[in-house]
This record gives sequence, structure tokens and C-alpha cells, in this order.
Amino acid sequence: MKSNRWKRSVVELNGRFESKYRHDLSALLMQSYSQIGAFPHLYHVDRVLCPTHEGIVNSQILQRSRAGDVAMIDHRRPGISALDFDCKGIYLVSATRSGCLTVHDFESLYYQCNGTLPGVGLKEDQSKHLLHIPLPQQLDAVRWNLANQDEVACASTRSNVVSIYDIGYISDEPVEVLKTRRSVTVVGSDVQKGLSDLAFSAVNTSRLIASDTHGVVNIWDRRVGVLPSLELSTGSHGTLNSIQLHAENQIIFAAGKHGSIYLWDLRGGRTSAPFHNHKEAQSKIVSQEIHSIDLDPSCSYQLAFHLDDGWSGVLDVYNSRVSHVHCPPPAWLSDSNNSADQLHLRKPSWLSTNSIYAVGSSSDHGIHLLDFFPGSSSPSHVDYNEDIESLSERTKLKKENRFVPLSEGVTACVTHPLNNTIVAGTKNSSLLVVSQKQQCTSDSMLEQ
Repeated sequence: MKSNRWKRSVVELNGRFESKYRHDLSALLMQSYSQIGAFPHLYHVDRVLCPTHEGIVNSQILQRSRAGDVAMIDHRRPGISALDFDCKGIYLVSATRSGCLTVHDFESLYYQCNGTLPGVGLKEDQSKHLLHIPLPQQLDAVRWNLANQDEVACASTRSNVVSIYDIGYISDEPVEVLKTRRSVTVVGSDVQKGLSDLAFSAVNTSRLIASDTHGVVNIWDRRVGVLPSLELSTGSHGTLNSIQLHAENQIIFAAGKHGSIYLWDLRGGRTSAPFHNHKEAQSKIVSQEIHSIDLDPSCSYQLAFHLDDGWSGVLDVYNSRVSHVHCPPPAWLSDSNNSADQLHLRKPSWLSTNSIYAVGSSSDHGIHLLDFFPGSSSPSHVDYNEDIESLSERTKLKKENRFVPLSEGVTACVTHPLNNTIVAGTKNSSLLVVSQKQQCTSDSMLEQ
């Protein structure tokens, strides 16, 4: 008891948590999450069903007629494809495979959850939307401009354009449209490119980056024109599903269909360099498609990756070594009837603190909260020793990954930048709000 009082006094004196102490608290934090609300995408445009709403209705008709194997018109297929918060967590933008771009007032969503039962569908007040624009093709990526929080950009793997909208204008038309350069095959026909992911620079207000379906990272200087000022090639024609900016926005990471992670240093000296792990223990693992990569906001050298088979891990970018690995339990273990959906890319998200990675399950309705703390005390670390950790005097709660059951299958996650509330987008185009229990306060955590 005395040591606990001393530990609390040190925290109050320094005004910050020691990293290992924060890791001790992360077990309690992970246990506190549960679903508090669900918002179906049941919106209208001029009193007519929006494309996503129409896709949900069609999907339900197919399920009721037991014709789920009949292919739907692709641009009407439901599902949240991407989510992003603005820097302050005031607005949440969502994109659907059916082509709806929506900017939500997050505070309105969150407080509407109070007093409701988990999993109960809530009707979002559509008048609170800043934008709800139905577009003619599916959307696959959406990002806020880090340097101008009035701007949000979206892109599609079916189109070679980036559309940028300004939420300050009440308009369905983009304020700017950027395009990739024209490419031709050896026989002279046009190459149909699509764009899979987006990134804005936080230090260069005019720079926008997008990965495409032909293994190229396109970089625009918006002061110069609508075409890319620089193209970075992987030498492969496979789709790059995900990109990340690192080290003062000067290093670009990209990953995709062929299971490699590429990097470019824009300061010079390093060109495209695919990462391959040559450790003997992993030499026989077949490369899997990488759905997403994400840099840890609380540990800059940790690059998380998520694979199409449901595995996740961390690449230590300083020494090009995989430091953490998580293999989800097989579907048959939980009697799940949900097979992995190959039509949706899963997009996880880091919590803003504690190096916890929120990943949508590939086979169940729910998310995995993965402890990717940068050290061997993490249960997912490749050098983790359970016997040693169990004897540690610092361990108050068992450190383990946690599965949080939800009402629907998850395709994308995003975490509130200030309070770590998780919003999960689903295969049915719903938004699920996953939050910490009210009793999990800083004081209760410190008393542990």
C-alpha cells in the first residue's frame, strides 16, 4: 500500500506517467471499452434514399430471399470504407462503398448514445451533418487536411481524381480536383488508375499524397497545378492499399497487395526500398496482402500493419525488424459463421496513447484491442516471456489483448484524438460508438 501511495505522489509531482506505469494501466483501460451506440446510415437526399441507404435495403432484400450469393450492383454495395477525425475531434468524416461522403458532428453522435442500450440502432439527426454528398462511384479513402481543417479529401479505386471539399461552403461541388498523369500501355491504350489512400502533410500546406492501384505514390504541389509534381514507383503494378508519412513528413511508407512495405526519403539518399523479413523463423511465411499500415502516435518508430488473413503486427522502422505479432483466434473456435470478407479492406486505428491498436475482426462481430507496447512486456512482443512477466512486482493486472464484441462486423476504425473513443464503421454502413465506462477515471486507475 505504501508503494502505491509513493507511486501516485511521483505522478502528481511530475505531472506525467512513466511509460512502464502507463503500460500497467493499459490493461485496465482495455477492459473498460464497450459499445454504447449504433447509428445506421439511413439518410435521404431530397427525400430520396441516398445510395448507401438504397444499398442497405437491397442487401436486406437479398438476405430475406436467401439469394445472398447473387452479386449486387457494385456501386450500391453497402459498407464503410474509411473514417477520419479532424485534429480536435469535433467532426468525423465517413466514406462508403456506395459513394456517400458524410461529415458528422461527433458531439451530437456521442451524447445521443447516453441512456440507450448497446447495439440498439439510433437515428442520427441528419440536420447536424455538415456534408452529405452522394457521389457516382464508390469511395475508398478520406482524409482531413492537417493544415486546413476546413478541407476534407476523398478518393476512389475506380477513379484517378482526388476531390477536395471545403466544409465552410454549403456546396456539393469540390473546391479543387486533382488528377494523376495519363499512363499508356505498350500498345498505346490508356491505363485505368484508381487511388487507394490519401495523406496530407502537416508542415507543407500545399502537399497532398495518394497511393494508386498501379504501384505508384503520387505527390501534388497544389500551388503548381492539378497534376502530380512527383511520382514514386515501387516497380510493381500491384495496388498500394495504404500510405503513411513519418519523420517531419519527409519519409513515406506504403504497403499493399504484394505484402511488402516500401519507403522513400524525400530528403534524398533513399529511394523505394521494400521491407522483407529474413529471420529464419519467418522465412516460410507466404507474403499476405497488407490492408493497412499506421504509425503509432505515442511511439514514432512503431509502424503497425494489418494483413488480409486477420494477422496484425508492428515493424520497428529503426532496425527493420518485426517486433510484435498478433494472430486472431480461428473462426471455428468461437463457433462463428462469419467468414472473412474479401470485398472490404479492414482499416485499424491506434489509440492516441498507450500503444493500443484497435483492429476489426476478420471473422467475428467486434474489434481486437491489441497491446503493442514497445517492449518485451507486451503480450504480443516476439520476445515476450509469460513466466518472467508473471513474477514482475509491477504487474497489477494481467496484460493481454482483448476482444470487444459489437453488434456488427467492422471494416474501419478511427480513434478520437483527445478521449480515445473508438468509432467503428461496419459492413452494413453503420457507425458504432465504442467508449470507456464512466467509472474508469484517472483517479481509479491511479489507485490500482
